[in-house]
Amino acid sequence: MALSTRLEMRQGQQLVMTPQLQQAIKLLQLSNMELGEFVDAELERNPLLEREETSAPAKAAEDAPEANGDGGGERSDESWLDLRRPVEDHAGSLDADFGNVFQSPGTGEPDTNGAMSGMSWASVTQRMHNHSDDEGDFESLAAAEVSLRAYLSDQVPLILQEPAERLIGQYLIDMVDEAGYISASMSNLAERLGAPLEMVEGVLAKLQTLDPPGICARTLAECLALQLKDQNRYDPLMARLLDNLDLLAARNLAALKKAVGADMDDLIDMIQEIKRLNPKPGLKFGSVQMQPVVPDVLVRAAADGGWHVELNSDTLPRVLVNRSYYTRISKTAANDKDKDYLLECLQTANWLVKSLDQRARTILRVAEQIVRQQDAFFMHGVQHLRPLNLKTIADAISMHESTVSRVTSNKYVATPRGIFELKYFFTSSIASSSDGEAHSSESVRFRIKQLIDAERADDVLSDDQLVDRLKTEGVDIARRTVAKYREALRIPSSVQRRRDKRLGERLGATI
Repeated sequence: MALSTRLEMRQGQQLVMTPQLQQAIKLLQLSNMELGEFVDAELERNPLLEREETSAPAKAAEDAPEANGDGGGERSDESWLDLRRPVEDHAGSLDADFGNVFQSPGTGEPDTNGAMSGMSWASVTQRMHNHSDDEGDFESLAAAEVSLRAYLSDQVPLILQEPAERLIGQYLIDMVDEAGYISASMSNLAERLGAPLEMVEGVLAKLQTLDPPGICARTLAECLALQLKDQNRYDPLMARLLDNLDLLAARNLAALKKAVGADMDDLIDMIQEIKRLNPKPGLKFGSVQMQPVVPDVLVRAAADGGWHVELNSDTLPRVLVNRSYYTRISKTAANDKDKDYLLECLQTANWLVKSLDQRARTILRVAEQIVRQQDAFFMHGVQHLRPLNLKTIADAISMHESTVSRVTSNKYVATPRGIFELKYFFTSSIASSSDGEAHSSESVRFRIKQLIDAERADDVLSDDQLVDRLKTEGVDIARRTVAKYREALRIPSSVQRRRDKRLGERLGATI
C-alpha cells in the first residue's frame, strides 16, 4: 500500500472546557472557607480586582479610595457587585447549569451526624456576630497552647542525663500520638536506632514517669496501670482486673469476678475507680482545634407562617473591578504584551464576578427548594423528614442533578433546629406498611434511637422486636436494615445493652 499525503475535511462535535468554565464549576462546589482563600489569591494576582470592606454600596461609591497614589483613580458604578442584596436584584449575570459538564461527585447516603441542637435563631445569629466581632479575647490569643510533644520534651532533661538516652527519649516522644500512646514495637525501634533493646525499654520506663500520668503507654491496660501506680492504688487485684479488660468491656461481671478473685462489692469499687481514670491522657495537650461551621444559608420563620431563606452575607466575598484604573493604565501600556496582559486581567475579573454571582444564585435556589420540600421537618422535627433525592430538586429548579450535588457539598444551613449540611436533607425512602406515604430513612433512624433510649433493663428490645414496633407505626422495614441503622448509630446489640443497663444499675449510674 503506497503512502501519500492528502487533505480531508471532517465535521464533528466536542465539548471544550475553557479555563473560565472550569473556574465557574470549581467555585460552585467550594466551601465558604475555600472560596475565601480562592478570592484572596485572585486579589493578589489580579491588579484590577479589589475588595470592598464597607457594608453599603452607596457608601462605598462615595467613600471609595483612590485606585493609585496620585488620586486620579475612580471606580465605575457598573463594576460594583453586591452579593448581599437579594438575588433577584442582580440582572444580566451569568445564568447557566454546569451540571452535565463533569460527572457528578459521589452522592452516597447523607451524613447522619447532624443531630438537632435546639439552637434558636437568635442564638445562631448572635454566635455568628460574636465570631466576627473585632473585640476578641486577647488573653486567649496571647496564651499559646502547649503541644504534648513540647510539654514532654521540657521534662526530658530532668530524668535523662546521658546524651544517648536523651536522643532515644526524644525519638520516643516523637512517636507518641495525640492520645499519649506509643504504638511502635520497641524491638523495631531499637534496631532502627542501633541501640540495645534494654536501653530503649529503660528510657521508655523513665518517660512513663513523666506528667501527665499514663503517658507513653503502649496499651490501655498499661496506661491505666501507670495512673494507678501514680495514685498508689495498684495492687494484685487491680492488676488482674487490668489483665481482663476484655471481660469488663463485655460487661461480663460473672467471669470478671472469677478472674479477679474478688467479691462483687470490691469489684464494683474497682470498676468505679477505673472509670475515674483518663484513658487518653495526651488529648488535653495540643488538641486539634475544631473549625466552627459558618452556615452559607440562613433560614428563619416568616410572619406569614412560612420560611424566609437568605444567603449568609458573612460568607459572600465582595469584590469589584476597577475599570477606571484599567482605562488609565491601558493608555500608557508600552507594548502589545502589556495590553494583552491587562485585557486578560479584565476578562478574568469580569468572569470571576459573574461566577460568584452565579454561585450565590444557585445556592439560594437549591436551598429554597430544599426548605419547600422539607417544610414538615422545620415545623415538627426530624421524625417528619421526607424522602428526598437530587433529581427532585434538580427537576424543580430546572438544573442538572450533578449541579445540585455540587451545590450541596460542604454547604451548611442555619435553622431554628440547628445547623445542618445541605446533604443532610437528602435521604432514601422506606415504604409504608399501610400503603401510606413513604418514610425517610433518617426519620426511621431517629425513631429507632428513641425506642432504644426508652428501654428498661428488664425490657431490652431485640432487632426483631424493633421491626415489629416500627411496623405497628406504619414502617415496613427488614431486620437487617434495622441492624444496619443501629450499627450506624453506634448502638450495641440487645445482649450488650442488657449487660450495660444491669451494670449501670449496680454502679448507680448508666454506663
